[in-house]
Amino acid sequence: MRAGGRVGKSSRNWYIARVILSTIRSLWVWGAVILLILLWLPLLALVRLFDADPVRYTTGRWFRRLGVAMTKVNPSWRVHRDGEKIANPRRPYVVVSNHQSFADIPIISHLPWEMKWIGKAELFRIPFVGWMMRLAGDIPVDRADRRSGARMLLAARRSLHLKCSVMFFPEGTRSPDGRVWKFNEGAFHLAVKAGVAVLPVVIEGTRDCLPKRSWRFGPPQEIRLRVLPPVETEGITPEGVAELTAKVRRMIVEQVASWRGQDAAAVDALTPGPSLPPPAGGPAGVPEG
Repeated sequence: MRAGGRVGKSSRNWYIARVILSTIRSLWVWGAVILLILLWLPLLALVRLFDADPVRYTTGRWFRRLGVAMTKVNPSWRVHRDGEKIANPRRPYVVVSNHQSFADIPIISHLPWEMKWIGKAELFRIPFVGWMMRLAGDIPVDRADRRSGARMLLAARRSLHLKCSVMFFPEGTRSPDGRVWKFNEGAFHLAVKAGVAVLPVVIEGTRDCLPKRSWRFGPPQEIRLRVLPPVETEGITPEGVAELTAKVRRMIVEQVASWRGQDAAAVDALTPGPSLPPPAGGPAGVPEG
């Protein structure tokens, strides 16, 4: 009994120490992030003042650098980026990625080209961050308003016409269990109508970086970010969008499964079998954030 009591006490002490360390680390990271945001807003406003590009390409690139800086101040995030090299950053793509957590946004910002992010309208009303999203030319959408969805697609198509990529999370929200859920077809319809390629991006390891509904950062993580080969849309009709969507989704599922050493069925949330309820996606794959 005494030995069992000592083991139980030791486990409790270890747990308490772990929570304390996690809290201290999280407070440090959030403090650094808030300071970065406060410093970045006037810098971004100055860049925007001299950015004559109609798509605000340089302003957007500086805003993504804020995401990179956010990962640098977090000692628990180790980012490994590889995959396709994009020779011409001004060749526009519709970029799509799986979505595991809010941490995906600063991680994907490591990609060395500019793209306009599609985001919930509520995000654009957040002080400082929302102001910078507007300065950078990101595209808001109200998920409950179909007309807003149509305006978003028009703005995204304009960005593509001005030779700037756009970024979608076609699952529409963060995965509740780490698997890849159904893709909305809006981003793929946009790619076909605009005549641009779809560029799949795969992210792995962020699910526990910043757990949903928690302000504490998770334990140290090895995060992988890979750019897959672009999928051309030339010759694809609107009737072929469903097949295009399935093809790109399959590429992402297979890459996640390969990293995890699992069968694709274990990663694919659409595979029949026991599963959590699917998340409610927004129009055209609008990220929940």
